[in-house]
Amino acid sequence: MNRIAARFASLRAAGRGALIPFLEAYDPDAATSAALFAGLPQAGADLIEIGVPFSDPMADGPIIQAAGRRALTAGATLRRTLAMVRNFRADDPETPVILMGYLNPILSYGPEPFARDAAASGVDGLIIVDLPTEEADLLLPYARANGLDVIRLVAPTTDDARLPKVLEGSSGFVYYVSITGITGTRSATSAELAANLPRLRRVTDLPIAVGFGVKTPSQAAEIVRMADAAVVASSLIATLAASLDEKGRAQRDTVARVLADVRALAEGVRDARVAA
Repeated sequence: MNRIAARFASLRAAGRGALIPFLEAYDPDAATSAALFAGLPQAGADLIEIGVPFSDPMADGPIIQAAGRRALTAGATLRRTLAMVRNFRADDPETPVILMGYLNPILSYGPEPFARDAAASGVDGLIIVDLPTEEADLLLPYARANGLDVIRLVAPTTDDARLPKVLEGSSGFVYYVSITGITGTRSATSAELAANLPRLRRVTDLPIAVGFGVKTPSQAAEIVRMADAAVVASSLIATLAASLDEKGRAQRDTVARVLADVRALAEGVRDARVAA
């Protein structure tokens, strides 16, 4: 059992859902980013998504786009992101780490050496936003050979006929994109989630994580009453951005402010099913 499966199994046994925070690697700089990732587990993160900065992030809203620009300016590359994971893993052998990004940097790196190096660095899963099901063989065989979960995105517009095809070969968990559109915009309603999540349950036994538009502890709590995990991204990056100085540099309280938000989200998720 790999780290992702083990973590969801332990959470299921404890009767609670998971919090999955997302931050961009190297935002706003390598040292601050490393400190943030190192602090996430103690702040309550159950799994961690690390964004791989890319110059054309078509699924991301303006908040995450700005984070990616800061990270690229700070020198972020896919290879350096893997080195960041390797350093994180030296001190934390247990928290699952998922890389989320786009296909082009992987193709430039080479899918086979990328999968090998990602696994060796301590990555557990991959979310490739622009890798369509029909082209999954570009990466899937190499990911499987190296024990990496390939986590597929499912949208509200994915109909019942296509769902099994989209989820073919997926592992780890399913990432349900709760809204149509880009990150950091509106949030899905409880009624929308209640209507769509059972469709997923009928075709997969994998845990379901809900992301896009999840911003507050109460929203995260509401999600884990229906799903297995809440993914929070834009609101954390907005807190980070608000802490920077006029030149975009981290301040003394940058890490503390972001981790305080994670603690509040974790408390909401932890108590959600008890309160229900």
